[in-house]
Amino acid sequence: MTTQPRDTPQFYLTAPSACPYLPGREERKVFTHLVGKRAAEINDILTQGGFRRSQTIAYRPACETCRACISVRIVVDEFSPSRSFRRILAANSDLTTEVRSATPTSEQYSLFRQYLDTRHADGGMADMTVLDYAMMVEDSHVTTRLIEYRKPGTGPYLDRANPGELMGVALTDILADGLSMVYSFYAPEEGSRSLGSYIILDHIAKAREFGLPYVYLGYWVEGSRKMHYKTRFRPQERLLPHGWSRVD
Repeated sequence: MTTQPRDTPQFYLTAPSACPYLPGREERKVFTHLVGKRAAEINDILTQGGFRRSQTIAYRPACETCRACISVRIVVDEFSPSRSFRRILAANSDLTTEVRSATPTSEQYSLFRQYLDTRHADGGMADMTVLDYAMMVEDSHVTTRLIEYRKPGTGPYLDRANPGELMGVALTDILADGLSMVYSFYAPEEGSRSLGSYIILDHIAKAREFGLPYVYLGYWVEGSRKMHYKTRFRPQERLLPHGWSRVD
């Protein structure tokens, strides 16, 4: 009798629940646990196959009658910012960026709460406590980083005692072939900055700097307004039944 290695993933199926993207539909997900020595390797493979990570869980939609959720990744080397993207880059040229270890802070949680209360008050994450936030950040067996975006400090120079106002945070996995944006949040009152788009643009720049070919944006759902912004970042590839397909 043969047995599978302990770190070989086992897949499970969730019960049906209300779809968060398309009204009147139900969703199911297939998921597995990302633990053990092969967690990073398995996460790479599953992300390339359309999975997303949440803490130590990798999941993918497995709805019986719907295929609306499509994985999207930006082709880094061929991306050239449009005029509107160049305006966003200019509007945020004063921000400083720091890549940090995946260690949560009370300052991050305060911004996270402002973001949820303003932008997603009726969403599935609305009731997340500071402990929930800490688990979202720390509970990872793969290479994960926090990227902070700040206004310059008010003093004569930037230092740890005067880091400047926190404007945005991205929780990001570093994969063998790209950066996977797990979750990002930002100051909701700074609408003129288009911080959500700026954080993606900065990830494209970082992926290029690291020599990584893709930035994974998660799922695009046709017909969902909240997902429409992802179509603006082209060229991109979308994971269709026959494999990754380029969209210019």
